[in-house]
Amino acid sequence: MPRHWLAFFLLVGVLLFVDLRLLQRRGRPVSARVAWLCTAFLAALACGFAVYIARTTGKQPALEFFTGYLIEGSLSIDNLFVFLLLFRALHLGAEQQRRVLLWGVLGAIVLRGALIVAGTTLLARFAWVQYAFGVVLAIAAVRLLFSKPGMAPARGPIRWIRDCCLRYVTGTRLALTSLLLVIAAIEATDLLFALDSIPAVLSITRDPWIAFTSNIFAVLGLRSLYFALASVLDRFHLLHYGLALILAFVAFKMLAAHWIAIPIGVSLVVIVSILAIFVVLSRTIPAAGIAPGRAV
Repeated sequence: MPRHWLAFFLLVGVLLFVDLRLLQRRGRPVSARVAWLCTAFLAALACGFAVYIARTTGKQPALEFFTGYLIEGSLSIDNLFVFLLLFRALHLGAEQQRRVLLWGVLGAIVLRGALIVAGTTLLARFAWVQYAFGVVLAIAAVRLLFSKPGMAPARGPIRWIRDCCLRYVTGTRLALTSLLLVIAAIEATDLLFALDSIPAVLSITRDPWIAFTSNIFAVLGLRSLYFALASVLDRFHLLHYGLALILAFVAFKMLAAHWIAIPIGVSLVVIVSILAIFVVLSRTIPAAGIAPGRAV
């Protein structure tokens, strides 16, 4: 294994250890201040990693990394809505949420790595896979665009996963078998979202190193971001429309790549602009009585 892969996995191990020390303190609630500090630290570290890539590999790979990180980070907010739905439905306490999210992150690292290897291999061998990925992203965009705010995460396979957990998990304290079931539900949910987000990242870069590191940096920040946003997620009721537009944009980028080459800098500006617009709209336009995360 190349040295840069070993160094990256060592960094991931250190970050997980620090995460455990700060967010896994038994019996103590995770304060919003600590969660925001962890989220900001991981975001700054991702930016620093982009600078490192720019100096060692070039500006283009660095832009690809940061764009992939931004796409995965923004799409991960949808994961947070689903996690909130599951945790509220199962009445999980803060300690239980920390344990489930920790194992969920560890599983997501392995899962994303496997999907990226499979995706890049298929794209390298079969040109038509690019268009298949584009169609998958376009379908995901349409599905998200026409879903009601706060309702989409509770439909389809994810509703089935949640109902299975409700059927077999009882009480407010989880036994080991019940905890494993909830962790499996989180992993299954992440798999469903990864089937959209991995093709989205591969529309930006075909380099497994860039795709994997951008995904893992986003996943590492998911746990602290959940605790930072858990009390305010309901306010971003229009954000899923922005995520749908991002998916539609990357679908177009992948489907039209043979005829139209969209520079990575333009992609980054478009994605940042869409996120900013819908965050502002979510804060300024009332939710019309629909609260994301409460439709269980």
